[in-house]
Amino acid sequence: MVKSDKHRPGLVIKIGTSTLTAGTDRISRGKIEDIARQIVELRDDYDITIVSSGAIALAKQYVNINRWGNMVDSKQALSAIGQPKLMQVFNEVFGDFGLPVAQCLMTYKDFENPESRANTKNTINELIAHGYFPIINENDTTAVEELVLGDNDKLSALVAALVGAEKLIIASDIDGLFNKNPKKYSDAELIPEITELDSLSNYIEEIDNGLGTGGMTTKVAAVRICFEAGVTTYLVNGANQFFIRKTLEGNIPFTKFIPT
Repeated sequence: MVKSDKHRPGLVIKIGTSTLTAGTDRISRGKIEDIARQIVELRDDYDITIVSSGAIALAKQYVNINRWGNMVDSKQALSAIGQPKLMQVFNEVFGDFGLPVAQCLMTYKDFENPESRANTKNTINELIAHGYFPIINENDTTAVEELVLGDNDKLSALVAALVGAEKLIIASDIDGLFNKNPKKYSDAELIPEITELDSLSNYIEEIDNGLGTGGMTTKVAAVRICFEAGVTTYLVNGANQFFIRKTLEGNIPFTKFIPT
């Protein structure tokens, strides 16, 4: 594949487990097809990197989970089973749309050491320059922070900052940030735009959906990283069809976090 010297704005898309399962307990190929169709539309306008969860959810489709506990070491083992299967699904579905993919497994140490940071950034940029779409996940077999704390929210923010992305879209199971928990209060109101983060802790109330490990706390932590790096972040509901394109067009509800 010929290397491209064309420079486009960077777009990082974080896909949570709740989005990939489309409200079920199984990974949805239909949702991944939905994502692939949008990338076909957007690839000429953006340099696109994907941060994807879902390895553990996919592993649970193949193993008897009654034999596995919920301890971190069991989740690490499930991740080791599910990660190659997750990449197989991405490779097959994206391949049908002519979108070649490459797997990148990272730990937070990759962002702490200057040499590792430079090597990681160069690898991602080379893949994109040659027309490949990086599919990034945490290396859960050796690192456990996202297993415990965040379903790749923080990882997606660090990736966006590292590659100098213009935008980060975090797809979850909620339309955005509300003034109170919409799953508990019918009068909760969506906050469409945030330009300062000092008061965000007043709006955070967690709900565990039993699938991913992420919550609003980890998403706000990710936004803080993006604010420091000048990356505009969108929190959207990944259940919406064409949620990436519609977010960029402003055609679905979301919260847009704008660094000032």
